[in-house]
Amino acid sequence: MEINTTQYKHCDLVKVVGRVDSATAPQLGDALHVLTDDGRFKIVLDMTDVTYVSSAGLRVMIDTQKTCRQLSRGELVLACVPQRIYETFDLAGFLPLFKFFDNITAAVGSF
Repeated sequence: MEINTTQYKHCDLVKVVGRVDSATAPQLGDALHVLTDDGRFKIVLDMTDVTYVSSAGLRVMIDTQKTCRQLSRGELVLACVPQRIYETFDLAGFLPLFKFFDNITAAVGSF
């Protein structure tokens, strides 16, 4: 898995490439914790090139969402989620927990 972070004026864009499974979820968690520990709570997760998300990956995203929303500081939004992964969120009942955007521009513009 590969993670690239770009800092914008109003938010941070985190692009993930590859599988987010039990082996790679801690790496994603660490990357997201660096942002939240730095006081940056408005995060766009670009999932264009994500091929798989396990329960460990979902847990990392939910934990980050809780941290971002705490005290109304911000939130984690998901952009360009592949259909199969969107269905995973739906089956797990996690759709209400996140905002989903079809493109990165709209996601970044939501902040």
